[in-house]
Amino acid sequence: MYELRANAPLLDSYIGYLDDGNQPFTTPGHKQRASLLNPDLGRVVDLDVPLYGGLDEIKLTHGILEHAESLAAQLWGAHWTRFSTGGSTHANQAIILSLGKPGDKVAVTRTTHRSILTALVLAGLEPLWMVPEIDGATGVPIGIPLAEVERVWREGPIALLLTEPGYLGTLSDLPPIIEAAHEMGIPVVIDAAWGGHFGFHESLPPHPMQLNADAFVTSIHKTLPGYSASAIAVARTTLLDHGRLEQGFESTHTTSPAGAPLASIDGVRALMQLHGHELIENLLTNVGIFRERLTQEFGNDILLKVEDFPAGRFDPVKLILRANILGADGIEIENELIESHIRVEMADRDTVIFMVTIADDAKTLSDLADALIPILRKLSGTSRKSAAALSWTVVPQRGVSMREAYFGKSELVEIDKAVGRISVDLVAPYPPGVAVLAPGEIITKEILDGLVAAKSEGVRIAYATDHTLSRFRVLAE
Repeated sequence: MYELRANAPLLDSYIGYLDDGNQPFTTPGHKQRASLLNPDLGRVVDLDVPLYGGLDEIKLTHGILEHAESLAAQLWGAHWTRFSTGGSTHANQAIILSLGKPGDKVAVTRTTHRSILTALVLAGLEPLWMVPEIDGATGVPIGIPLAEVERVWREGPIALLLTEPGYLGTLSDLPPIIEAAHEMGIPVVIDAAWGGHFGFHESLPPHPMQLNADAFVTSIHKTLPGYSASAIAVARTTLLDHGRLEQGFESTHTTSPAGAPLASIDGVRALMQLHGHELIENLLTNVGIFRERLTQEFGNDILLKVEDFPAGRFDPVKLILRANILGADGIEIENELIESHIRVEMADRDTVIFMVTIADDAKTLSDLADALIPILRKLSGTSRKSAAALSWTVVPQRGVSMREAYFGKSELVEIDKAVGRISVDLVAPYPPGVAVLAPGEIITKEILDGLVAAKSEGVRIAYATDHTLSRFRVLAE
């Protein structure tokens, strides 16, 4: 058990408020007394403490949030740091709004999260898409090659937006990319939502600021033990403007931030700063034992591994089962695990992702192996070759700008009339939430066939106006 309160001012204030028996005449309206109205509602909200009039006075007299954010800035080597209760989605939007003016171009990883695309629409920035290299053996995107970055230089981007690591745990070769961008005077912004644990152990990749990136965003609730929708945005202001960063953050954040996500960010920062190496070491050990059990039973290729990729470009604690190697169906594996009360991060026909974090221990991973191994034995069939998912391979065809499509007049058309039309919706298999169609892009037969096939296999298709995919929302002619 680790003591954190002395090193985490927001966490200390949160627990202190609950212990002090305050009588609030402020928002939120539950007053930590909803259990008197309904015990179930009370279980949900009675530990909720606001920032204003909770963690600090209404006027933020004590500067507790500012103090906590400064401690995080010191840890990650930043000039500017803010805590978000709106997840990496909000943090990404905040930084992108600070970059330029409508009409400016930015170089963007195509396999980026939908929050980046939405931010580009809000900011009026035009994407120059960079497509990842796909590993032929595994079908996994292994990052943006330097040549792809250099290809877009001639179009004059004002910033480079990367997603590192990707959803499957792989990374681009970042040092030469960042160096090349800086030689052009271009800032590098990294969506590191899935890499919050990076930089705390020599066996993990470094975090973006250690690689001289200009800004990064990470979720505190994905690979770290933070509250849902807690995230952090950090930046150096050598190539980015402090005032614009602050303006972008405040313009898109709630004016009533909940205390629990804020306190959890502070607590996680203190936990990782004081004990991160030890905790990651334990996690690596337990993941290694789990890997050994599965590989002894099903062979060395059953899980993606660091040896599958260039050195330092795969997250070693990422557990990704290759169902195709067994000739099994990942969706069926997921359904069987649900019957055992085990939920997975993602499953499609060829892949199952198990999210493990420092909150896991030897027992949780042993229990997972005990449940999983009999299921894999039962469902194994004839091995299949790896096939790259539609999310990683689609080549976008621009019709109009994203902003023009987003705000344009639209209509719904039947799927058999959608080919060649311009999509108004962002359409993505979820997880991972990577766009197959973005607003302003031309709908092709390949895309329609891929989306229908993914849906028929049990993958959720998100953000489409018609989730059945029988109709598509397109720009009106």
